[in-house]
Amino acid sequence: MSQSEIIVGLDIGTTKIAVIVGRKDIHGKIEVLGSGKADSIGVMRGSVINIEKTAESIRAAVKEAESKSNVSIAEVYVGIAGQHIKSIQQRGNILRNSIEEEISQKDLDSLIENMHKLVMKPGEEIIDIIPQEFIIDNEPGIKQPIGMSGVCLEANFHIITGQISAIKNIVRSVKKANLEVKDLILEPLASAEAVLDEREKEAGVALVDIGGGTSDIAIFQDGIIRHTAVIPLGGNIITEDVKEGCTIIKSQAEALKTKFGSALASENKDEEIVAIPGLRGRQPKEISLKNLANIIQARMEEILEHVMYEIKSSGYEKKLIAGIVITGGGAMLKHISQLTEFMTGMDTRIGYPNEHLSSNSSEEMAHPIYSTGIGLVIKGLERSEKENSKEIIEPKSNKKVKKPSNGSFLDNIKSFFDEEVK
Repeated sequence: MSQSEIIVGLDIGTTKIAVIVGRKDIHGKIEVLGSGKADSIGVMRGSVINIEKTAESIRAAVKEAESKSNVSIAEVYVGIAGQHIKSIQQRGNILRNSIEEEISQKDLDSLIENMHKLVMKPGEEIIDIIPQEFIIDNEPGIKQPIGMSGVCLEANFHIITGQISAIKNIVRSVKKANLEVKDLILEPLASAEAVLDEREKEAGVALVDIGGGTSDIAIFQDGIIRHTAVIPLGGNIITEDVKEGCTIIKSQAEALKTKFGSALASENKDEEIVAIPGLRGRQPKEISLKNLANIIQARMEEILEHVMYEIKSSGYEKKLIAGIVITGGGAMLKHISQLTEFMTGMDTRIGYPNEHLSSNSSEEMAHPIYSTGIGLVIKGLERSEKENSKEIIEPKSNKKVKKPSNGSFLDNIKSFFDEEVK
């Protein structure tokens, strides 16, 4: 295997904007060439609320990533999340003309193209269509139909939808930062790609990515994505609670949470006290770590109740043999896995994106806060390889041409911006 093309993942989070520049090395691992990070100012709960400030943060992160990687960045694979994201299950089918001809990629593309014609609620649009399993002439449970024979080809699809306005704001912010959106990728799917292995997906697992503004969930079973959801609660709301409960400023609350915070109050002793410097000559403030943990635990329990609700709604509560994997910045909260196991009764581990990283990538990249960014690079490589494999050679001219686009939502968004420029 030779080294692949360079892919750039752009994670537009509520707390931070991260840019990861990477490629596959000769061993099939992700080699991170460089990364950039900037505070996210114009984003709230995963949605852009200020385009100018978001574009400014993107430019700052890109500039840092370019200087570290010596790569000029023009195109990015953008992660998308936010409470406007929803997922639905749908079945589609096509009738083929001949039983003699093998099922090809063209048939699968026709099936997916038909799903793009689904009527959505006003203001909503399809972001991604993921085939789960195929049915050929009423024979279910087929994962790879290419090369098989059959007249009626059906598939169960996991369809991800979002608000048109929210998606346009993301694309507009990226364009204002002088970048092109190569593709939009759902963030929980990207994080899952970075921290889960195939055996976990096969056994049944719930990935919970706790970010600053949202907590993203992706549930897999039998190697298939079964359910995705975005909960509008994350680490920032815990910081706000600490700020209010301890009557301190936000930056102190964030530092207190990350350095001394715990998701289990019972793990702290009553006499454990930390002193916070006073403002402008005022006396230092003494804060009990047990009280701090009580505040954090109360909010974490609320987030985990939402997680449990989504797991039950998916119908796979009893089928998740691999339990729960927690990643994102919130995964670094002390005793979070113990609290999760206590509340859900499921095995829990912290997900690090180190398994897919090459040995010469920096240790910093193996931190759970970079799970989405690393996952965007992995998914970007996967989509780029798939796109390249769609190239066909014309017998007469011997030229490579790409198959026509299926009129996806991103294509429509791009044409909308092109018309605006005209």
